[in-house]
Amino acid sequence: MDAEFEDEFDDELPEDPAGRVEAIIDRVLDELDLDADVEVTEGDDEILAEIEGEDDLGLLIGRRGQTIDALQLICYRAAHRGRQDRKRVTVDAAGYRKRRAEVLERQAEEAAARAESTGRPVDLEPMSANERRVVHNHLAERSQVETYSEGDEPERFVVVAPLVSE
Repeated sequence: MDAEFEDEFDDELPEDPAGRVEAIIDRVLDELDLDADVEVTEGDDEILAEIEGEDDLGLLIGRRGQTIDALQLICYRAAHRGRQDRKRVTVDAAGYRKRRAEVLERQAEEAAARAESTGRPVDLEPMSANERRVVHNHLAERSQVETYSEGDEPERFVVVAPLVSE
């Protein structure tokens, strides 16, 4: 990024992390000419930005969520630039993250059932770190299986494996 542009854009950003996230998303929505609004809420361990609008937000979400993941990373870095205290930043559009989590949880359940019935590990499709976290968290309480990640980005995936009883 051009240093002059970066300095100019930094001057436009609010000091607080949640304000920075909102400003960046507003700018992206303007640049993409999308009619949408962003609501940013800040909790103890997360800044959540939810985008809703009349326009189809598929452009903002991107193929397999790649665009919204990239926007989320930019927001995280900008929100915490020059700060020691950091928290997770989540950017969602039109409920995409919730719908995707439901799909991942269903896939995780199916993989766990298959791993338990066959006694063999089951590899899930490659997914982002956020999506892998959803699977790991969803199956964490399941006493018959364990989960772990394998592979290298961007092809990193979750393995759901049966626990061997002794």
